[in-house]
Amino acid sequence: MSWLSEPKKGAVRRSGIITVLDVGSSKVCCIIARLMPAEEGRALRHRTHRVKVIGIGHQQSQGMKSGVIVDLDRAEEAIRLAVDAAERMAGLTVDSLIVNVSAGRLRSETISASINLGGHEVAQSDINRVLAAGARQGLETEREVVHSLATGFSLDAERGIRDPRGMVGSELGVDMHILTADAAPLRNLELCINRSHLSVERMVATPYASGLAALVDDEAQMGAACIDMGGGTTTISVFAEGKFVWADALPVGGNHVTMDLVRGLSARLEDAERLKVMHGSALISSSDDRDIVSIHPMGADPGEQPIQVPRAVMTRIIRARIEETLEMARDKLNRSGYGGLVGRRVVLTGGASQLVGLPEATRRLFGRNVRLGRPLGVAGLPEAAKGAAFSASVGLLIYPQVAEFENRGRSGKSGIFTRATGTGGRFQRVSQWLKSNF
Repeated sequence: MSWLSEPKKGAVRRSGIITVLDVGSSKVCCIIARLMPAEEGRALRHRTHRVKVIGIGHQQSQGMKSGVIVDLDRAEEAIRLAVDAAERMAGLTVDSLIVNVSAGRLRSETISASINLGGHEVAQSDINRVLAAGARQGLETEREVVHSLATGFSLDAERGIRDPRGMVGSELGVDMHILTADAAPLRNLELCINRSHLSVERMVATPYASGLAALVDDEAQMGAACIDMGGGTTTISVFAEGKFVWADALPVGGNHVTMDLVRGLSARLEDAERLKVMHGSALISSSDDRDIVSIHPMGADPGEQPIQVPRAVMTRIIRARIEETLEMARDKLNRSGYGGLVGRRVVLTGGASQLVGLPEATRRLFGRNVRLGRPLGVAGLPEAAKGAAFSASVGLLIYPQVAEFENRGRSGKSGIFTRATGTGGRFQRVSQWLKSNF
């Protein structure tokens, strides 16, 4: 079990309320949920709590482009409306939340660090020290550490240790996955949330959250890639031996497919989106030349007759963009060095992944088994929120339970993450919240 959620000896796990905010390029979603202690499941063994949604609100995203805020006022309004809807449904007021981040040119690094133990038993303070030593190596000018996760410990050069606490040795080492992002997009996102009279407890990378929601434990243990295809960004994450080990992002998503249809068919934006959802496909079929779709040209008079276009024309436009996006994702995965760890398993999430034929197109390009992932292990979600589009939102709810050996921001003596998002010590409160509730 995660040491973050493991109660102190003699203590009993308590229920708690958690609020998350998924700020995407196509939608803004706020979920308020109650976490209740539960027995571990067989398929989801590392879940320490049952999650029951008590409030949900979502709005069409405004002021966002490829995961980056481009209009502060419009983005703030969308966030306010989504949070207000969730608060009304839950019957409570929110003051802080966990938010996702997909912008800022996410970059993964693997870092090793070690400290001298002097022959005594490994205590929690020693783990904190070695994690802090590794996290400091990930700090760069104008870059912020989003995650610093321990992927494995070593004790006196003996590697592969999962939990060294209580063991005796002279030197404690750790291998860490450090995920960083550009500082400016993170600060602007937090500023936008602060303007809505809310505070950010923790920022969680979208690829990490999507993988937590969509992968079962066996996939995460054996090795799998999760590709989250959103409206403005496509993120890739790799899980192996139950750990989040690599991530990257592409500034392209489902909105780019829609814009290609707008340009290629001279259609209005809302018509192009409707055609993509209702008639779009990533694969060409034999009936496409016979099937006809009606398109109202851009700038046409209301009474003007629509243009009749073979569906094959639309499919070719969609297929070109989808194949380009998937090829970019495949190349990034192969260059990362983790392509071999993935084995033969790829899971697709995100709203754009629901396009007809996308799993088959991905299977052909990647040469791996592909399935469409949906949020797992959360009760109370409305039917409309049970699809792949809400994987990142649900992953944010799961994050506090399963983030093992992550170095959380602390102010004061430890001196790490004090640059966080320009707030100095806000990340400290999430650690206190987790300890008090779990």
